[in-house]
Amino acid sequence: MRLRGTAHAAAGLLLAVALGCTGGAGDGVSEAAPTPARATGESPRSAPSPTPADPVSLQALMRREHTGSGLRLGAVLDRTDAYTRYAVTYEANGLTISGIMNIPRGEGPFPAVVLAHGYIDPDVYVSGQGMPREQDRLARSGYVVLHTDYRNHARSGKDPDNDVNLRLGYTEDVIGAALALRDSGRPEIDGDRIGLFGRSMGGGVVYNTLVVAPGLFDAAVAYAPVSARPDENIDHFQRPDGDPLVAEIEDRHGTPADDPAFWRGVSPLTHAARMTEPLLIQHGTADDTCPLAWSREAAAAFRKAGKDVELRTVSGEGHTFGPKWAASMDVTEAFLARHLR
Repeated sequence: MRLRGTAHAAAGLLLAVALGCTGGAGDGVSEAAPTPARATGESPRSAPSPTPADPVSLQALMRREHTGSGLRLGAVLDRTDAYTRYAVTYEANGLTISGIMNIPRGEGPFPAVVLAHGYIDPDVYVSGQGMPREQDRLARSGYVVLHTDYRNHARSGKDPDNDVNLRLGYTEDVIGAALALRDSGRPEIDGDRIGLFGRSMGGGVVYNTLVVAPGLFDAAVAYAPVSARPDENIDHFQRPDGDPLVAEIEDRHGTPADDPAFWRGVSPLTHAARMTEPLLIQHGTADDTCPLAWSREAAAAFRKAGKDVELRTVSGEGHTFGPKWAASMDVTEAFLARHLR
């Protein structure tokens, strides 16, 4: 049964950390094992915990009643030959989140894709920034595209604890985006066909969303994702730059050595068995921002849990993708078409 309006933990529903991606037909090397049939029964449930979940954890997000509603189209930002671009807002767990939406021309309803962008300093970020190529291409291919700004970005509401709490709020914003699409009642949107697409930090949001809210989306794609281990992202991105936030995070949550249970609890790999959606990961071999080894580890963990995951590597491509981006999107669109069309 599709989730609408509210996601309930009791039904096996319901993190992104990290800061801040892809294979082409005939070029990308697939590292996927044979994929099992997609689960059709109830979402798997975690074993009961003998103690309350840390409020900053994936377990806490799994148990939370998530809401998403009030999708509102604002000003028209652009009209092209293929789609109209709008400023939008929606509500996610009581917080207003801004973004942009591309609605294809023609007769709907159209399947939808939620975009989760990579890290951009919120102080310089502008609404809809981060995945312009994907926004345009997917809308031209007949998808409603909702690009979420996340909390603390653009016109979204403020969450002062989000950074020190490992940016888990971004996962709530993506869950809210899907629920708001399903709840919108707009004739252009097919609320029963929704995909998720994230890159870099947004790829981490994808992983977290899939284990927090299994069954909410129909398929997911991650380009050049960050590590699925939050402590590894901190060591790779923040600690070398002397980011003062590191000390604040460790003061509040402890170090991995001090509290290994906390850090295991905020990794989606710990909860890989909960995922139900097919997942495509695309990653360039020359990515010097997010190492390819991170995607290999995540894909292996999901496969070990019996999940439908494919990792495609692209020779010579870096973090943002250049010459082979269009071919990588051919692969992505074929994947989305299998699951959303």
